[in-house]
Amino acid sequence: MNVSSIQQPKYKVSRSFFSFFLTALLGASVNFLSQIFYRNYFEFGTSVFLGYLTATVVSFIPTKRFAFSAGKTGNTGREAIKFFIIALVALAVQVGVSKFTLSYIANPFFPNLSPFAREKASHVVGMGLSFMANYFGHKLLTFRSTGMYDRIRSRPVK
Repeated sequence: MNVSSIQQPKYKVSRSFFSFFLTALLGASVNFLSQIFYRNYFEFGTSVFLGYLTATVVSFIPTKRFAFSAGKTGNTGREAIKFFIIALVALAVQVGVSKFTLSYIANPFFPNLSPFAREKASHVVGMGLSFMANYFGHKLLTFRSTGMYDRIRSRPVK
């Protein structure tokens, strides 16, 4: 019997998602806490932006090593570039969704909550959607060899 043709369980997918969730929890904690700090000095959207950037820098290595088991790929430079490109997309999602949620949901529907609570709830909603953008972006592009670099590199220079 050829065991290589037996379909493997989906354990690896759920394991990588769970590992990504744990590393994202680190990033989310840094994001959440640093945003509170930045809010003392900047308006809401800017503080969300700065909190996200802080978390992105802190979470690159744990995401590479633990979430996607890419610690020894030898492609750290390329992965860092792709990581930050995906992070920029997820940043736009987080800031946009956070500001939208605050303006169109939290403020009009929950005026009795403190401004701090409305801002934090809106920030958490934005963080949730950016988590999904990050996960799928990193899974599909950042820590996976797409061959794009090799195609660009092998192009003849004119």
